[in-house]
Amino acid sequence: METQAMIGRLRGTLIVKQPPWIVLDVHGVGYELEVPMSTLYDLPEPGREVTLLTHYAAKEDTVALYGFLREAERALFRNLQKVSGIGARTALAVLSGVSTADFARLVQAGDVVALTRIPGIGKKTAERIVVELRDRVDGFAGAVPALATGGAVPKDPVAEATVALQQLGYKPAEAQRLVKDAARDGDAAETIIRKALRAALGG
Repeated sequence: METQAMIGRLRGTLIVKQPPWIVLDVHGVGYELEVPMSTLYDLPEPGREVTLLTHYAAKEDTVALYGFLREAERALFRNLQKVSGIGARTALAVLSGVSTADFARLVQAGDVVALTRIPGIGKKTAERIVVELRDRVDGFAGAVPALATGGAVPKDPVAEATVALQQLGYKPAEAQRLVKDAARDGDAAETIIRKALRAALGG
């Protein structure tokens, strides 16, 4: 049985930022959270204080904590998992690939083809999303999309971006191809991931 209502919000110092994971120091306790790229793009560099809305999920064999900068992202994350066949991994892939507003427009338009470009979503699942969420996404259509922020370039942003895409559900060879096509000299991992996801989803 899954439990969801435990930790709803955290404020602390960002100490690790390695897509798609971060670690938040809250009064000396380090909380490891998995975040969608839409949230990670807007996080400051480590050492700064941040406040995140959270979703706590506990099953028999695992406990996971997910973080979001915006309530619209958390709400969509939760709504997606109400659709049969969609788990946390696929829900994060959706939020990492498109803004909440763009996702709402795809669902309202019944664009099954575009939805199937997201890893983990096949045609039948995309059709279920359209049927089950069409009446629930009105509030997301006007949401403001996340904006990328600059930051220090890690030692190996290409490797970091490749690992992040694999974590989102892309196969190793596909992740490597997307990163290779997207990466340019001087790009931070977040920039490479953003461009790779945009290309993968036909944006």
